[in-house]
Amino acid sequence: MKIGAAITAAGMSSKIGEFKPMQSSGSISVAQRIIATLQQSGVSRIVFVTGYKADELERHLAKSGVVFLRNENYKDTEMFDSACIGLRYLRRKCDRILFTPVDIPLFRADTVEELLKEPADIVYPVCAGSKGHPILLSPKAIDGILNYKGEGGIAGALEHIDASEALVPIDDLGILYDADTPIESEKLLEDHNSQLMRPVVKLSLEKESRFFDQQTAMLLELIDETGSVKTACRRIQMSYSQGWKTLNSIETQAGFDLISRQQGGARGGSSSLTPEGKLLLSRYRQYEKAMKETALELYEKYLSDILK
Repeated sequence: MKIGAAITAAGMSSKIGEFKPMQSSGSISVAQRIIATLQQSGVSRIVFVTGYKADELERHLAKSGVVFLRNENYKDTEMFDSACIGLRYLRRKCDRILFTPVDIPLFRADTVEELLKEPADIVYPVCAGSKGHPILLSPKAIDGILNYKGEGGIAGALEHIDASEALVPIDDLGILYDADTPIESEKLLEDHNSQLMRPVVKLSLEKESRFFDQQTAMLLELIDETGSVKTACRRIQMSYSQGWKTLNSIETQAGFDLISRQQGGARGGSSSLTPEGKLLLSRYRQYEKAMKETALELYEKYLSDILK
């Protein structure tokens, strides 16, 4: 099962003095903390919908393994519009999708794991009698949100669409913590930091030099999705020239073509992965998954009892 996540981060941070996504949350930023939690939970595709200070935020997260989409009309639209951009993109790529605004950085990985056990279309975490984030959505729920024309934003959509709903009791006050509203968060941060301890495997392939890693794999996935090297590069904050340099390096060291290029015409040119490129990408992702599972097993065996 492929799990995706859509994080809205397009707003103008009007309630606090600093830019929320890059606001400190311990030794890392709010946005980096959310990414770390979702990646620890096994989320395969994380999308940040940016707007205000988009370039700054995207550079800040450029090496985090996430996809960037922009709400170019962020000044004149609401969070619902940004949510729809992310959900629409993920709708046919993932089996279930988590949604949260960037304001909620302290939910735990085990909270996400509990939500994923529930099969309902809309799954809310609940703590101290209140619903929080992230919210887990099925494709049916996402279709309802995307077709909703009423009032109340995403909350109004979730209330009115025809979809099954489940409330999951969670002992995690982080689902309610809002970066807009300063509260006593030291204990929450301490609890969150304790569960972030994990092995992090970053698999790269080398010959004469490093030529394939996680960012490269995402670049190939996005070229396959969009049919455009330029669009793929933009979505991971990589320059177009660097993108082609990366692709050429892989082709030279791997010994085969990755990209099939179709020249212009009335609709412009396009790019797609060759069969060899698709096979390399597929095998790399399988290898990466097996490495992470093995690393977690070894961590539990050798380190989990002394690193808490």
